[in-house]
Amino acid sequence: MFLVIKNATIGYRKPLIKEVNTSLDLGEICLLIGNNGVGKTTLIKSILNQNRLLQGEIFINGQNIKISTHQQIAENTTVVFSKSAIPQNYTLRDLISFGKYIHYPYYFELNRADKQEVEEIIKSLNLSSYADFPLHELSDGNLQKAFIGRALAQNSPFIILDEPTTHLDEENKIIILKLLRNLAKAKNKLILFSSHDWRLAKEFANKIWLLHDQKIEAGIAEEILLKHDELLNPGLFDFTESFIPPKIAAPDLHKEMLYSFLQKNFPKNLSELEFTFQNSIWVISSDDLQINCASFTEIGQFLSKRY
Repeated sequence: MFLVIKNATIGYRKPLIKEVNTSLDLGEICLLIGNNGVGKTTLIKSILNQNRLLQGEIFINGQNIKISTHQQIAENTTVVFSKSAIPQNYTLRDLISFGKYIHYPYYFELNRADKQEVEEIIKSLNLSSYADFPLHELSDGNLQKAFIGRALAQNSPFIILDEPTTHLDEENKIIILKLLRNLAKAKNKLILFSSHDWRLAKEFANKIWLLHDQKIEAGIAEEILLKHDELLNPGLFDFTESFIPPKIAAPDLHKEMLYSFLQKNFPKNLSELEFTFQNSIWVISSDDLQINCASFTEIGQFLSKRY
């Protein structure tokens, strides 16, 4: 295994995550997920030996990070944080090129192959039009893509990304995720990707590290999701105490949208009802009725009369 964590306790003066025993190998994509404040970024910094372990050991490529030099860690890993300092007086091309200098002295001139790879990364990120833009003139989204480009240029076997798609729209998010997934499969990279969005697990990640109750639950993405239906359950977004939801049998997105519509507009006890989505129609049933509704408008009209 390329990354091995043994009996690790992670935190600062007090533990945030206890007794971590897990591992990841090259070619895998792992989604690190959990609420704010549970220790996702602290875990990442601990893997990079930027934050000392309270207990236990972490090995990267067989080397204990406690005795690894910064150079050794940098050669094996590259990281993109959600917020990074912007180097002054540099262009987007310069920033991505910096990823290559982990392999050379700072005064070294990049060779033709390095420069060609930088241009290919710029193109793959749809940033060709901005290659010579000063960094301070880039949008938040393009700047974030540039930092991801720098990580790709470093060409390390292990890529860590801490909330990297925060500033990206859906189109650019998909570009990044496709690129990373291709890297994991085609070039045998290990990718650890933190996010609040569990939906990424189904399409993007094959492993999940779920942080909760000061523990990491690790496993195949689908198995973790099946064990924790609260990750899929729209009840996560329950803002109305008086709202008791009905049973909802529908695809995840439709379920979430119906839940959102009902709790905002009908903060009541709807537990007597069952909603089933069939052939683009919502079937509403209970002990005393069954009706079909073709839209949320029709659902709203029905509930307004009943309640």
